[in-house]
Parts: sequence; structure tokens; C-alpha cells
Amino acid sequence: MYKGLRDFLQRLEREGELLRVGAEVSAVEEIAEITEREAKSPGGGKALLFERSGTDYPVVTNMFGSPHRMAAALGLDDIGDAGRRIEHLLSSLTAPRDTFADKLRMLPLLAEMSRWMPRQSRGPAPCRQRIFMGDEADLGRLPVLQCRGLDAGRFITLPMVNTLDPDTGARNAGMYRMQILGPRTAAMHWHIHKTGARHFEAWRRAGRRMPVAVTLGGDPAYTYAATAPLPDNVDEYMLAGFLRQRPVRLVRCLTNELMVPADCDFVIEGYVDPSEEPVREGPFGDHTGFFSLDDLYPVFHVTAITTRRDAVYPATVVGIPPQEDACIALATERIFLAPIRALLQPEIRDMSLPVEGTAHNIAVISLDSRYQGQALKTAQGLWGAGQMMFNKYMLAIPAGLDPHDMRSLAPLVRRADTLHRLTLAEGIYDILDHATSTPGFGGKALLDLTAPAAAELSPVVPESFIPAGGIDAADAGALHEWGALFLFAQPDKAVDIGEFMRRNGISAVKYILLLDTAAAGLSMQERIWLAAADSDPRRDLSVDAGGCVTIDSRSKRPGRPGHPSRFPNVVVSSAAVAALVDRRWAEYGLGEFKPSPSERYRPLLLSETEMW
Repeated sequence: MYKGLRDFLQRLEREGELLRVGAEVSAVEEIAEITEREAKSPGGGKALLFERSGTDYPVVTNMFGSPHRMAAALGLDDIGDAGRRIEHLLSSLTAPRDTFADKLRMLPLLAEMSRWMPRQSRGPAPCRQRIFMGDEADLGRLPVLQCRGLDAGRFITLPMVNTLDPDTGARNAGMYRMQILGPRTAAMHWHIHKTGARHFEAWRRAGRRMPVAVTLGGDPAYTYAATAPLPDNVDEYMLAGFLRQRPVRLVRCLTNELMVPADCDFVIEGYVDPSEEPVREGPFGDHTGFFSLDDLYPVFHVTAITTRRDAVYPATVVGIPPQEDACIALATERIFLAPIRALLQPEIRDMSLPVEGTAHNIAVISLDSRYQGQALKTAQGLWGAGQMMFNKYMLAIPAGLDPHDMRSLAPLVRRADTLHRLTLAEGIYDILDHATSTPGFGGKALLDLTAPAAAELSPVVPESFIPAGGIDAADAGALHEWGALFLFAQPDKAVDIGEFMRRNGISAVKYILLLDTAAAGLSMQERIWLAAADSDPRRDLSVDAGGCVTIDSRSKRPGRPGHPSRFPNVVVSSAAVAALVDRRWAEYGLGEFKPSPSERYRPLLLSETEMW
């Protein structure tokens, strides 16, 4: 595969997939604003290499930002190729072995699997070509980005955080953002559900200081593996070896016993002391499209920093979808479909995690349904499996339909038997979910479209709408295709939807999505993102006697019963930085001017100067 990150970037440049920015650009907001404009270009735009970051190191962003670049990062022609390889591997491993000859035929496969296992490197390690110890081990050497003006500071956004289970010695490489606190300290944002947090608790129980090594760059397969939803105690570097088709070479750290990839661009060695008081981390403009709320997290202390001579600092910029992380989620969807089918839910034929759901909020599952309740059984199994437990809204569709072709599913959605095939449940949420009043726990909804359809409705709507019942505006553009009517009202205003429907003579509507008045100008895709993100089904979803489903996805003002104690703003850049990038656009050499996406979303802000 790749000899390092620069090797990958050279491939992207040869293929016309990378643009260089020669002008000096600030790591505080400016790089992020440029990146977001590029990432929201058709097809995900290009990868960007900022050659002058104000430090010794260039910065690369959006390198995974298209399906082609994501596949190339894993050494594939198509993202689905890895999933097909895993499916073949699992079928080979689980096939019956009745004779001794059959068992002998397994030996080449087992030998191949052994070659994926990580190995200790004996030679010089490229990641140690420059070594900084003591006071020289300063995080200020790195061009760490501050992406937005409302972020709490600079954040490392593509770290591979390497830890060990002190009881079993099992290794983990997870991706947890890190807020820079000082020259040699950072906040470690690992959620309670993550393996890094579990390792931390084990070190705390043991009363010992926890060694941690943070790596950046190297073969891009390492970065992907750190994001992958692997079971506990499954080595991420084994997955990287499988994807690379050769083992990851590891080298021991200089100041602790952890092993890290020898070809990484940066290694930040250090420790977390479980006896130390946690620190306030955040807010941060996250992949959900909202600023994640500040909370208490452990402190990481730096003991050494080592780098390659030709090191490139990798960063990702996230926010309102679509962004680069959507392509990482697509790779996960394709790669992990086969294990889900083989090990958890064999009736699943295909699945999609639409961009609008920011990886967790929406899932579409195609399944071979043979008996009543099978869709519910499948949903309950997925809601208890790995990162699928964070899912909020799930659609189950018959086998043979393409879950990625949402337009083709519209007739099914429109004729759904919402009175009998809509199931509400409760379960685990991502800690980043802001709509629930109980962090990490909330409502879930399954709409079973594998069941017999209900009667087709013939909706009646006027050509124009009269504001009534607290509703300011309506949009029936999705009514005849999806059966959905969008209504818009102020977030802190009592509404009477029935009064609005009566005054306007509206009838036979299947779904009503109620959004903030400021969302009226958004596209269908953006409205679905907002509706899923700003709602908790157990509080906000209701079904009337006629089967009309209403979801109140307006912003939830804190202080009201059942509302979260804090409700964040959508992720936008500061107006001053957007204006700066407008003025400097020609200097960047990026071709045709691209306007700031933030201007489209700025009306959604609940406050111009505060998080909420």
C-alpha cells in the first residue's frame, strides 16, 4: 500500500484529486472555512494541501471527501470491494469442513490471515526522524486547527488514540477529538460508550497512570481503522493490515510501552492520570451539524513528540452535512454490512446510512422478511449492536429494493401502515445527540415498510396557505411524492396544527414535519437532517387516529418540561472569517469563487454570540 501520507497525497495529485494552496493561511478558522467551501462542492470537491500554515508543517484537509478518494485511501477501486472481500472471507471461514481434505484447503487462507497481523518493526522508524522531548515537546509546533469562532479553541480532529487494557493487554486505536489546553496538555474527548473510556476506567480502578500515544497520518488505512466500529478487543491494526494486504509495522514509544505504526507522520506520547480532576472540554462544531456541548473530560499530558522529516498534518472539518465524514461513514456502511449479515442479522440484504442522518440518526434496512414482527426483531438486534445502538429513526424495506435510492422508496413511505407498523422504543444515543433531555439515552422509531401497505391517500391542499394556529408558513412540495407536509413555526411558540389544517382546508396528509420558521428556505435534504437531529421520537413524535405522523423538530428551548437543559446552535463560521476568505479567494488559487455555506445556515442561529 502506501509508504506514508505523502505517498497517498502524491497519488491524489497525479489523479487531479488534490489542490495546493501556496498562500499562507491561518489555522484559526481560515483553513476550515476554505475546506468547507470545497467539501460542499459537487462530488465532494478536492483534497486541499495548505503548504504554508504558519508552522513547519503543511496541512491536508478533505482527503477522504469523495467516494473515489475514500476508496483510494484503502487501496481499492471501489469502496464496496472491501465489503466483498470480507464477505468472501467470512463465507470461507464458516463453510462446513466435512473431510480432512476440506480442512487442508483452509491452510492457505489461515496463512494469508496471519500476514495481516501487526508486527514489531526492527529497523529505523520514519516517525522518529525528528524527536522533541521535555520543553521542546510543545503542541504549538503543530498546525492544529480552530475550525469555528464558537469552538472552545484548537482541536486535533484526526487523532488515532492508542491505549491498552491493563487487565488483558488488548490494544485499541480510537478516534477521539482533543482540545489543546496548553503546550503539553490537551483534553481527551472519549465518550462513555467508547473503548478508550473503558480502558481509562480500568486504569483508574488499578490506581495507575494510563499510558497514551496519539498518532497522526501515515498510511490512510490507519486513520480509517481508528474510526471503524470494531468490537472490543479486535485490533484496529489487524483491520488496517487486512485493508492494506500487508501487516502494519509497529515501533515502541520512547516514553511509554505502547506500540504505534512506524510510518506515522506524528506521534504524541504521554499519559492520562485517572486521579487528576477532569477539565471542561468544548464546545466544538461537530459532525452532527451542531456545536456539541461542553463537558468534563480527562487531561492528556505530553511527554514526547516525534515526527517524520516530511510530515504532513492531517485534519478534518465537520459540520452540517454533507462533509468529508460522510464518505468515511459510507466506507463503514459498505465494509461492515457483511459481518452484520453473517454474525448478527442474516435476514438483512443491504443497508444505507443516509448523509442526512450524520451516520447515526437515520438507517434504511433492506431485509428478507418471512414472518410478522421480523422487522422489529431486526431493529431491536441492531439497536443493541455496536455503533448501530445510536440509531434514532429506522426504515425497514423489502429485500430487492435499493436502500440507497430514496426516491424509489417514496411510494412505500407514502402508503405505510403507520397505525400498526410504526414502533416506538427507547435506547442508547450518541452522547453528542442534543435533542434528548437524558444525555446518551432517548427514543427510537421503526417504520416497517415490509408489511402490507395502507390505503393510498389523496391529499387536499390549497395553492397558498393562511398563517393560523401559530404556524407561520407551510410547504407542500413533498406532499404528493412522500405524503409529507412541512410546517414552520417559531421554536418557543405554542401551535395548534389542527386549527391550521382546518383554516386551510388541508386533509389526507400522511406526515407532518414541524420545523423552525428560519428553516423554510432549506432544501428537502437539509430539512430531513434538521428534523432527525432536532427531535427525540419519545417526546416529539405522535400519531393521530387517522395514521398521520407528526414530528415536532423545532429547536427545544431549555427550561420547559422534557426539554434538554441546553440546546446548541448549528455549526457556522464567523461572518468576519467568511468575509476574509471572500476577499482572499483569488490568492488561494482554487479557481472559480465558492460562496460560504455558512451564509445559508446563519438564519438558523438561536444566538449570534453564544452557543445557545
